[in-house]
Amino acid sequence: MLARLGAAVCNRPVTSGTEPAGPLLDVILGYDCNLACDYCTISPAMRSRALPAAAVARALAEAVAEGFRRVQFTGGEPTLRADLLPLVRRARALGFDDVKLQSNGLLLGAGDNLRRLIDAGLSRLSISIHTHEATAYESLVRRAGTHAAMVAGLRAAIAAGLPTRADVILQRSTMPRLQGALQWLHGLGVRGADLWFVSLTDHNRDNLDSMPRLREVVPTVREALAWARGHGFDVRSLHIPRCLLGDDHVHAFDPAAQGVRVVSPDARFDLRDSRLTGSVHVPACNGCAFEARCPGIRPDYLERYGGEEFTAVR
Repeated sequence: MLARLGAAVCNRPVTSGTEPAGPLLDVILGYDCNLACDYCTISPAMRSRALPAAAVARALAEAVAEGFRRVQFTGGEPTLRADLLPLVRRARALGFDDVKLQSNGLLLGAGDNLRRLIDAGLSRLSISIHTHEATAYESLVRRAGTHAAMVAGLRAAIAAGLPTRADVILQRSTMPRLQGALQWLHGLGVRGADLWFVSLTDHNRDNLDSMPRLREVVPTVREALAWARGHGFDVRSLHIPRCLLGDDHVHAFDPAAQGVRVVSPDARFDLRDSRLTGSVHVPACNGCAFEARCPGIRPDYLERYGGEEFTAVR
């Protein structure tokens, strides 16, 4: 465990703190986690699976040889890995210019954990806040007493000057607090947030009530985006097709667009082939002004609700 280690101009989003360009190596170190979020797609059986350090080292070396200069370590929860610091150092030594960690933040505010990661070469951080209110957060992650630790991780990152974004889940229970979450993050000094739409895959496949219709979500998202632009807060929306966002389509973010190679305990694949990436164009997409750069709609969403909400933008 780490804690034990020796469009329209008026609608253009703020771009401060955006990530470097170029292909990204996404290394899923393992599926173990110190939370049990109620929407998580990772099953209890998956939690024992992890990438051996030697496999991580090979993936890093191969990616550098192919021109990758960006890497992110994800999970599960990557800070549970006792070898996280050596892996960050290895990435830097091999030539990665940008080393990112995607974490729930619970261990980052303890002791000098974050400082040691930065000294090892960490250059960027994403912290999953899920939602910002303590009671709602702890109900969602299903572990009492964790909200304060998550906030401490955020505060430590801001105090250290580490470029930090927040990940916010869009599911039925969190939607009413979306704008409040962005305002709370802005007040802490976080520079931006990514909005992730809940997925009905794997362990969360049968949790149908967690996924609202996009037409229910979009008005709330657009209100939040308007607030964010007015306050210089950079927000990117994942998984909501541009046709539904209207003038706010400039906030649509396709992380696979620059090329993302995923290396997990189970497989190696391009992010475009992931079930968590939009990949289906329905007949209504034909002739849409965004067709060439829209990755499409996620299969799990279409299985749940069909495609009647989507209309080509002319």
